Amino acid sequence: MERTIQFEDILIYFSKSILEKNNEEDVLWDLAKNCISKLGFLDCVIYLVDYKNKILIQKAAYGPKSPKENDIYNPVKIALGQGISGNVAITGIAEINNDTSLNSNYIIDDQHRLSEITVPIILENQVYGIIDCEHPDKNFFTEQHLSILSAIASFCSIKINSIRADKRLREEQENTLRIKQELVTLKLKAFRSQMNPHFVFNTLNAIQYFITSENKKPALEYLSTFSKLIRFYLKYMEKETVHLVDEISMLHGYLKFQKLRYEGQFDYFIDSGNQLENNGATIPSFMLQTLLENMIEQAMYKQHKNYTIHIRFKIMKDNVSVDIVSSSDMVTTKRRIVPHYRKQFLKWKDQIQLFNSLTDVQKQITFSCHTETNTKKIVLNLPNLH
Repeated sequence: MERTIQFEDILIYFSKSILEKNNEEDVLWDLAKNCISKLGFLDCVIYLVDYKNKILIQKAAYGPKSPKENDIYNPVKIALGQGISGNVAITGIAEINNDTSLNSNYIIDDQHRLSEITVPIILENQVYGIIDCEHPDKNFFTEQHLSILSAIASFCSIKINSIRADKRLREEQENTLRIKQELVTLKLKAFRSQMNPHFVFNTLNAIQYFITSENKKPALEYLSTFSKLIRFYLKYMEKETVHLVDEISMLHGYLKFQKLRYEGQFDYFIDSGNQLENNGATIPSFMLQTLLENMIEQAMYKQHKNYTIHIRFKIMKDNVSVDIVSSSDMVTTKRRIVPHYRKQFLKWKDQIQLFNSLTDVQKQITFSCHTETNTKKIVLNLPNLH
């Protein structure tokens, strides 16, 4: 009866002490220290499993291996499957060795000891580490020691699992926040690019020309479209999704102004299919305009003639397919792509990559590009996030 009470008191002490710790290092050092002070052992080493490198690494110790507080003297690494500890890490089954001189698997660390007890820190068949205690006398460790250490190892595995789960969650949250911030930054850069002085001033100059020419109808039409375009940018700048009907309306306005800016050097056609207003399709925001801007600027810089862009939307249950086909009469020119626009194209790909890192495979953006002599075809598959 007295032994049972003592056994329960030890477990209560260990569980309380372990569960109060907030990081793995504190848990392991506390465990090693209490194995000595509460169980009367002379030596205790705690290993953690490094599955990537397939080794056990000494992380905490009490006794000769730890002459200073929270410091291991000459820490060793043991390959999984090697020695008694390495074998227990593979099998997940605790062992008592009453005479290590008879065990060929025994590995001498700082000195040879004749008794060894090795217990896995295991949860749901996942071995996190090993509790390894030795004693200079033969037959020192008992079945009661094994029962106590196994229970303590269970507390330890639960705590380590909780600490690692919390750490993974924090890292995922931090990574998600970082990616969202990068997406917002790319959107801001896209906004600055699309609202660059040349675009804005040319637009306003064109509107001013219509007004001074007393051509009021196109002046009002372009002024209204320009106002809607600005409102769209401000509304969706920090939003992750946009209704497809709003995106297409924005593209109409943007391309209309680009056509005005380049004085009819290119044309565009948008086919959005039927029943768009009632479809409710929703796609990632700011994924199309940067691409179209890049295509137009490159074509105009290369002096393509009769440049035309056809954009066709096909709405399905889980995704929206966008076919963008551009064609032109090629003109021989020595001009090369302006590096600025090459970078913009890369940023558009970066935006896709960032978006994909936030979503599962079924909702990721995919695209393909095929170029012939006078024609380029880009096919985008955007997730329908309705």
